[in-house]
Amino acid sequence: MTAFTTKLLRWYQGHQRDLPWRRQNDPYKIWVSEVILQQTRVEQGLPYYQRFIHRFPDVGSLANAAEQDVLKHWQGLGYYSRARNMHAAARQLCNQYGGALPKTPEALRQIKGIGPYTAAAIASIAFGHPIAAIDGNAYRVLSRYFASSLPIDSSAGRKYFQDLGNQLLSDGPSGDFNQALMDVGAGICTPRQPQCTNCPLIDECRAYSLSIQDAFPVKSKSLQRRERSFHFLWVEDENCVAFEQRQAGDIWQGLYQLPLIEQRPADSKNAWLKTLTKLTDTKVAPQLVWHTRHLLTHQNLHIYFYKLRLTRQQTQALSNKSIQWVPFNNIAALPVPRPLEQLLQQKGLARH
Repeated sequence: MTAFTTKLLRWYQGHQRDLPWRRQNDPYKIWVSEVILQQTRVEQGLPYYQRFIHRFPDVGSLANAAEQDVLKHWQGLGYYSRARNMHAAARQLCNQYGGALPKTPEALRQIKGIGPYTAAAIASIAFGHPIAAIDGNAYRVLSRYFASSLPIDSSAGRKYFQDLGNQLLSDGPSGDFNQALMDVGAGICTPRQPQCTNCPLIDECRAYSLSIQDAFPVKSKSLQRRERSFHFLWVEDENCVAFEQRQAGDIWQGLYQLPLIEQRPADSKNAWLKTLTKLTDTKVAPQLVWHTRHLLTHQNLHIYFYKLRLTRQQTQALSNKSIQWVPFNNIAALPVPRPLEQLLQQKGLARH
């Protein structure tokens, strides 16, 4: 093994994180953990993992669940396509693989929603397949250690770091190698203010020796965020609240929301109010009850919640989709976007 790998594995033996999916070599639990942690830090994702596994302890239970139940147990994690893909994948595994995850990266990549990184992670950690799992942590550690300026978001960069990782793990235990790389990247070689003096790789790290850690990893594309303004209406009717289900083609697919009017970028400041008046034929001004900002990877959402009294007919006119009138005591069962969950918690209508 290389000096890099030897030092990394030696450090891992004494410093590995105690995580529930590492206590038993269950491919299903490893899969769930990897999907959750794709866009989430361990500290944030752990309670979601535990809740998800408690409700869906194996492939069969996930495959047999209703989509709304799966989305509800994913609520708060964001990137809901991950949950929908896992649900579809569980059914695929039951139909085509007897409910078991295949053992090779090539076979795993045939499963819905499993890409190159997740396939490599499952294959190496669960089955010992000799392949490096290169995620954001691995890109950061390797690019700093070798001071590589190849953009990690380019095809050449992705191939370079994958080949480099495969060479470094050599004949060592691939699962431990990949998890050690994750742990160093997550806890020491962090994006900002890395804890270099605690790093087992400090002696040969080129970025550290040149004091240019912040220059890596290199990306060729800058992130452009879209600005959007959402105006949600809380409309009560006796013991019910109006909801609608979001459709495909946008964020939060399949989740439930309050009736929405989106203000377009070219609209004047209160153009949405004119839309509301035109659709519902109401002259009653809505009362702003809460305003928040919600950041997604590619979007900045400015979210406003208003309370308004409308008839059922007026509320129906707000949406091309059918409005559902949900009793107060049933609201907690609906899978909803995180900003709406926060509002429901304030009103005591959401599960904590």
